[in-house]
Amino acid sequence: MKMKTLLLVSALVLLLSACGNDNNQQVGTGMGLDDPFVSDVIGVEPKHLSADFWIKRKMDKVLLSPEKITAFNARNTAQDPTLYNLASMADALGRDDMIIRMRTVSRISKSPRIYEDGTPVTAADFERYEAMLNLGAITDQNAVRFALAVRRTSMRSYPTQDLIFSEGAQDRDIERFQESALFPGDAVAVLHTSADGQWALVQSYNYIAWVPKTAIAMGARDEVLGYASDNNFLVVTGDKVFTVFNPDVPQVSEVQLDMGVRLALSRPKALANNLYGQNPYLSHMVLMPVRKSDGTLALKHALIQRKADVHVGYLPFTRENIIRQSFKFLGERYGWGHRFNGRDCTGFVSEVYKSFGIKLPRNSGDQGRSAIGINSRYAKVAPLQDKIDRLKRGKVGDLIYIPGHVLMLIGHDQGQPYVIHDVHGLGYLQDDGTLYKGTLNEVSITPMLPLRSNAERSYLQSATTIKTLP
Repeated sequence: MKMKTLLLVSALVLLLSACGNDNNQQVGTGMGLDDPFVSDVIGVEPKHLSADFWIKRKMDKVLLSPEKITAFNARNTAQDPTLYNLASMADALGRDDMIIRMRTVSRISKSPRIYEDGTPVTAADFERYEAMLNLGAITDQNAVRFALAVRRTSMRSYPTQDLIFSEGAQDRDIERFQESALFPGDAVAVLHTSADGQWALVQSYNYIAWVPKTAIAMGARDEVLGYASDNNFLVVTGDKVFTVFNPDVPQVSEVQLDMGVRLALSRPKALANNLYGQNPYLSHMVLMPVRKSDGTLALKHALIQRKADVHVGYLPFTRENIIRQSFKFLGERYGWGHRFNGRDCTGFVSEVYKSFGIKLPRNSGDQGRSAIGINSRYAKVAPLQDKIDRLKRGKVGDLIYIPGHVLMLIGHDQGQPYVIHDVHGLGYLQDDGTLYKGTLNEVSITPMLPLRSNAERSYLQSATTIKTLP
């Protein structure tokens, strides 16, 4: 018996030795498994993918108090035409005003478009979309109503789910009717209804577009605006968080909540120890907007686990938190106008800053042109070195705007500025001087200086604004 045991131990030692001598095996995995870091992104190493690598001393200093952020938002909303104070919305809009607002988003494309299968979008197709706008129902005075979003939903150029793309597009990532998104609890002014009665033209705090009426619940003006301004609230600080499963009220069961979503907290005594058959002591209890069968608003209690990535009130606005919040999206699929259950470059930036309570315009062009923050502006002929010098003085969270894109500065490594951004393509010059064209299609870490969309001009050369918030 002892001899058999000795032989077994000897065989095991030989087996382990053989595994140790195999250069293709990974020591410590127990199974010889390996998941190497592979990347065609210039200048990026595994260390760059950790938020802790970029966090330095004194980055925990609070930059603006909640009270100053409220004043900051109010000042920006008063000055910036792309930000809207819903509380100041008139009870009714005149015909011309209504059409002007609608035409900021619903416009016949001047460029050729195709459907997903490559079929051209014709003039007759656009006539059909124009008919959906229900222009004939617009009167001299049109009542403004209010609603809360009950789920994440797309905001569209026209009241349709039809997908259209640029003629010659090599992929189907950028869909031309997709504009933005609403999230649960978002307050909107409802301006108009589509011809089929299934869509509503809505104005949020930073955008106007069409949404399915099933995604919003109509409420009294004071009720809607009161919910949105409740001072006792929970903010989602993770990339995506879900409400607890609810067998009794499916409208509030496992609802997706994206970063920056703000929900009113409510824990009445009658529900303190039992909510829908569950003890809520391990969860935050919130009021969620739901849509009743007649389309009107009801508020139902829901639970969000205390262990979830959420925060009572807004997160402290610090450089460290800017980094930590932005890295929570790292690797998320790029979604033009919030497609693919993700977000685009400005959606990414906006949701990070929303977790501190800071409101920004929706589109990159509007953000870049905005007077919000401290802005360094550059003409097309501005020397590249001026922009490099500005980045050397840059602060974590600075926003760099190029036509159609925005990037966020996260720090420097060996003198090279690095950025995090939600980006579609990848381009840089190779050693032989030719342009490498790849794809990212995700929230990515890259060095700033090598990036370029063509062989002649770098991203930084194209930069029009570098912005510090605040």
